Amino acid sequence: MSCYRNILVAHDGSADADAALEHATQLARDQHARLTLLTVAPLPRQPGAMGAPATPDLLDCFIDSQRRAADSVPEDVGITTQLLRGDPAETILCTVRKNNHDLIVMGSHGHSRLHRALLGSVSHRILHDSPVPVLLIRHKNGQAPSIDSDSSHSRSASAASSAYQATPYMTNGPSPRL
Repeated sequence: MSCYRNILVAHDGSADADAALEHATQLARDQHARLTLLTVAPLPRQPGAMGAPATPDLLDCFIDSQRRAADSVPEDVGITTQLLRGDPAETILCTVRKNNHDLIVMGSHGHSRLHRALLGSVSHRILHDSPVPVLLIRHKNGQAPSIDSDSSHSRSASAASSAYQATPYMTNGPSPRL
């Protein structure tokens, strides 16, 4: 019996997200589960002061990144893609609840405590507020991810394991805030 049937992969186009997708693909194959590849594009921000330029809309970059990521998943793994706009953490959590996912797999950029305290962290918020287990994957420094843009090529488990490392953060649901 499979432990996971409906895995959500949060993908932001980073090397960590590519490593998370690679790990989730192997997990989906092993568990006979479906993947949902979710990309959350932020809304462009309006300038805070008169005459200041608005931030550019990066939607096209996120569309291209998601397309490349989806194309890297072998054909024998079922995948659905979603591209949404908004706050990444809130959108991921809402999607998990709405679509009954049973696992979230995402990259962890490994920011310092100071960075998290000042700016926050999507993975940190997901880790603490998720109703389902969360698996954070971190790309090994100095190695290019082995995700291949040609979906006809299947990656072996040994090639997959060389491009990422699982971090020791996996929850079984909501955690108390520290």
